[in-house]
Amino acid sequence: MLPPGHDTSSRPPMLKRLLAGRPGRAPAFRVLAIAALRSYLGFALRTTRWTFDIHPDAAPLLTGRDGRTALVAFWHETLVLTPALWWWARPQNPSLRLHVLISRNRDGQMITDIVAPWGIAAIAGSTDRKDKSRNGGRKESKGGATALRRLLDCLRAGSLVVITPDGPRGPRRQVQPGLVGLARLSGTPVVPVGAACRARRLGSWDRMLIPLPFGRGRMVCGAPITLTSDDGTAAERIGQAIDAATAAAHALPSARLSRPLLSHAWALLATALAPALTLLLRRRLAIGKERRDRLRERMGFTARPRSPGRLIWLHAASVGESLSILPVIERLAARDPALHVLVTTATVTAAALLDQRSQAAPWGGRVIHQFVPLDVPRWLGRFLRHWRPDAAALTESELWPNLVESCARAAIPIALLNARMSDRAQAGWRRAPALAQRMFGHFAFIAARSESDAARLRALGAGSVDVPGDLKNAAAPLPCDPAGLDRLRRQLAGRPVWLAASTHAGEEEQIAQADQLLRARHPGLLTLIVPRHPERGAEIASRLGNAPRRAAGTPPGPADRFWICDTLGELGLFYRAVPIVFLGNSLPGPGRRGGHNPLEPARLGAALATGPLTGNFADAFARLGAADAVAITPDPAALAGWVDALLSDPTRQDAAARRARDAATIDPDLPDRLAARLLALIAP
Repeated sequence: MLPPGHDTSSRPPMLKRLLAGRPGRAPAFRVLAIAALRSYLGFALRTTRWTFDIHPDAAPLLTGRDGRTALVAFWHETLVLTPALWWWARPQNPSLRLHVLISRNRDGQMITDIVAPWGIAAIAGSTDRKDKSRNGGRKESKGGATALRRLLDCLRAGSLVVITPDGPRGPRRQVQPGLVGLARLSGTPVVPVGAACRARRLGSWDRMLIPLPFGRGRMVCGAPITLTSDDGTAAERIGQAIDAATAAAHALPSARLSRPLLSHAWALLATALAPALTLLLRRRLAIGKERRDRLRERMGFTARPRSPGRLIWLHAASVGESLSILPVIERLAARDPALHVLVTTATVTAAALLDQRSQAAPWGGRVIHQFVPLDVPRWLGRFLRHWRPDAAALTESELWPNLVESCARAAIPIALLNARMSDRAQAGWRRAPALAQRMFGHFAFIAARSESDAARLRALGAGSVDVPGDLKNAAAPLPCDPAGLDRLRRQLAGRPVWLAASTHAGEEEQIAQADQLLRARHPGLLTLIVPRHPERGAEIASRLGNAPRRAAGTPPGPADRFWICDTLGELGLFYRAVPIVFLGNSLPGPGRRGGHNPLEPARLGAALATGPLTGNFADAFARLGAADAVAITPDPAALAGWVDALLSDPTRQDAAARRARDAATIDPDLPDRLAARLLALIAP
């Protein structure tokens, strides 16, 4: 991205003479010199490891999103560094066009020849409002009026325009009137830019930086400045903003001009492991945890085109996170009828759930699902180049350093919703504090689900953390098909029944022990088991005496003790039909991770019990516990005693269900507030 007004005094005299040529000499020497200069400049800039610090409001202007554009302003000394910014912006919008103002002389023609192969168009002239210059007592037109008209036309057509406000002859770092006038006439905001890298300075008036290969560099783009006609301090404001961006680019020592060592090592490790990760995906495919027709999405490929207009990317790893963001998606769609939402998940169950819910929703046609790429820089870059999201949000504890770093390098503002940080996860991140601090520093905002989560995040160096509330508190009741609910109730009629929901491997045997203890007091008891992962249904049924499976279309018979409900997305149905619910992933054993969301059954009036492992939803369980709305059952005997008490006393069962319902529903406006914050990241 080369700006206008290059001055011959910023080049060594020998190079100056070589480029100018001599009368009567063939132009081959000049052509070769320009090619050599272009080759060196491209080599030095492309081998520099650049970090881009782009203000969220500047990113859409620099990439021409929705036809918006800007005047890009930087000091003349960074002239030869700025193509790096163009190479960053152009891949994000292949239709983007760049115009620069070039002096109407031999030097200007040389610059035009250098930058033309990089897709940069030149306009000859000057933005100096004085259209004449003195040249030995002779007035010479600088083409200012013509250039101004062409620049205005380019801005109206959506092109990016680049200017050095202190060029072509200085004074150094002083804004000349041309930029101010162009900004006022066009109404186009000015984006101040500063750059630094491993370089040598020339002894010219501007002390120009000449980049050296294989170094580190930093490009800083500040907040856009919109000028008004009565702003008498416009030139001063722009100069101060460019100074601030330049100081920020130079502020970090060279050792920190790119990613910290650990962050860079993480990226290299992920790249090195890419072949092994491909084998891992094949293994997951063999056991039903990936979809064959969409396996390449995990490597960043996609067969779907990007929808036109604005697009927000939300990532929810599994079923629980997907359910929590559905109300946010609904509010995003309501607030912006033209918005499209890209949702990524990491599990096939979450993908199926999202497809199921989207098909039934009026906004479903604007929701696109993809499987998230694994945390490999090349795969993530491929994904981001295709989808070009205007903003992104991760949910809960989905923290992947390369994913966050890739968004930052692409100037995509990113947020963390319903942020969750357990003691165990905090201890893990504390072993890599620099990596954690850099990653959290990229988030535009972090909305923690609780004060304890916020405190752990702040201790790891996260900024912009607040606690708007837990999305799981604001979720709507799980849906169900009314006709299906009537059928299910008829199938269960006349039998004592209870439900073990979202069970994990090893818990079904303990459920069976509780069932055996209950059977003496409740003949005909039917125990429903809904495994967290439906693909385990056949295995569970086999271990429990070939119990009937709902996924196979087999209803329970009078003599069946268990019914394996291994279908997806039907918990809303079961919680309504069976008012006694035990939540799995909570009994001690290998692989258990601290319970599941108790608010889902509580909202639907279910009496609740859980094992002692509740760390994943400690605040929700604490609130229900304070209302005497959940029982802790540490073993099969305690679980059997709790179920027996409720089956034996319907009044007690009704009271427990009422307490759970009253304690479960709070803050229904939270999804709308979070949707507004996300849309503010891409506000024009």
